[in-house]
Amino acid sequence: MASRGQYSTSQREELCRFLEEQKGTHVSVVDICAHFRDMGKPIGTATVYRQLERLVDEGEVNKYIIDLNTPACFEYIGEHSAGGAHTCFHCKCEKCGKLIHLHCEDLEELGVHLKSEHGFTLDPRRTVFYGICEECAKAG
Repeated sequence: MASRGQYSTSQREELCRFLEEQKGTHVSVVDICAHFRDMGKPIGTATVYRQLERLVDEGEVNKYIIDLNTPACFEYIGEHSAGGAHTCFHCKCEKCGKLIHLHCEDLEELGVHLKSEHGFTLDPRRTVFYGICEECAKAG
């Protein structure tokens, strides 16, 4: 049986491989645990959280906190990334709760405007626009 440290290292390597395969998409801890459970390699929720927080601290993963009712989501950005060099904003539907991830240059310009004209630095990891998604708007 592997020592506790080796077991965690093995799980971390598998987690990193999975996140790298998902680069550019957002995943939750539930998504990650489900993936490994489906592969027959279950990883405990606490282990996933702990490893994700380490990866966030190391700058390899961005953590997005939407609100108190929505689980945080994570995005692999890679090693040696300049502290989350790209920007991702979020829209949350007030009817169905759908979360939409936006990579939008126009919104990045809004951040530049807020900084230059108002001295305010926007944190895209915590920026959420609330409204109604297209599907809910069509449904009436």
